[in-house]
Amino acid sequence: MKLPGEEEVRGGAGPSVIYMVIGVSAFILIVLFAVFKGNDNKRGGSEYLQEVREQKEEEMKQEELAAVQEEEMKPKLRAEDMDFWDMYPEETEAEESEADETGNVASKNPYTEKAEREKENERQKEEELQNDPATDGKHTLITNRDGTEEWVLISPYLTKNTYDFTKMEDKAGLKRYMENGRKTSYVGVDISKHTGKVYFPSLKAAGVDYVMIRLGSRGYSTGQITLDENFKENIEGAIEAGLDVGIYFYSQAVSQDEAVQEANFVVQNLEPYRAHVKYPVAFNMGFVSNDKSRIEGLGREDKTAVTVSFLDAVRAAGYVPMIYGDKEWLIKEVDLTKLQDYDVWLSQEEEIPDYPYRYAMWQYNTDGVLNGIDGGADLNICFVSYSER
Repeated sequence: MKLPGEEEVRGGAGPSVIYMVIGVSAFILIVLFAVFKGNDNKRGGSEYLQEVREQKEEEMKQEELAAVQEEEMKPKLRAEDMDFWDMYPEETEAEESEADETGNVASKNPYTEKAEREKENERQKEEELQNDPATDGKHTLITNRDGTEEWVLISPYLTKNTYDFTKMEDKAGLKRYMENGRKTSYVGVDISKHTGKVYFPSLKAAGVDYVMIRLGSRGYSTGQITLDENFKENIEGAIEAGLDVGIYFYSQAVSQDEAVQEANFVVQNLEPYRAHVKYPVAFNMGFVSNDKSRIEGLGREDKTAVTVSFLDAVRAAGYVPMIYGDKEWLIKEVDLTKLQDYDVWLSQEEEIPDYPYRYAMWQYNTDGVLNGIDGGADLNICFVSYSER
């Protein structure tokens, strides 16, 4: 049964439905096309990326190959090329054995290691300083007659001098040793025929207390004993001027017998002046400059024995024996351990002598200026009051 107006409504709606179906279908087709297109693009992009990746990998392989080839062309290290390990300090047994309570080797703090190295370096420096003969206080410097220098160990068995040279003062070129404002030393000169004419009253007025007069000598080549040409004039002039007198003899004895012969010669010539000889009789043996002397062939022990023979003979005659010499002679050429019973007359032209052992007299200048002597004067200071003995 049709309702009224039904036919007209259906007929009018037909085309609209068709158009709608067609539109939907078209939209679906468009969507499908877009999806397929997108998939095609994705497939195309992936292939492109894959090609780029493969190209990069190929370049990397080529670079690695080139690096390997370059490394193979470098010179190969040898065993001796590995010596750079020497730059690192070797571990000591103590370091290798350090371990904690668990038995594992203990690791060291680098700051602690640095401090330990610095401490060790300081210790080594102190040890080197202590072992330096110039500062260790155990050596003394000797200048040999050929000009060379050497450090010689100071003997612990010899008596050292105790002079305080801050107490030494110079007055008119003459040295004096002062204690508590009082002079405790004595001014002296030594003279011989080489000094020339001596004006003894002028020496006395200049402050000289004593003179050491050369009595004679033995020829360094001939071996002949001679009396100093000015001995008699010098000793009598000194006595007349009120100066104390000492004597020295220049020896070239090559045997103990010759030394005794020299001592006897001295004693015989002093006999007229015995009462006036208050200062020592000194034994002066030495080498000569620019020539060879008789004693060149004597060893240290021989020279010591000759010295002892002379000094003992002088002492037996009632005089005070003394040995004269410079630092080299006294320390190297004779054995001082066998000469400790005799006074020493040191010759060292220094402001402060560095001779370490005891001495009674010091010759500090061999070219001094002194009223009473025309040429250079040999100046001395004596620390012992021989005239009051």
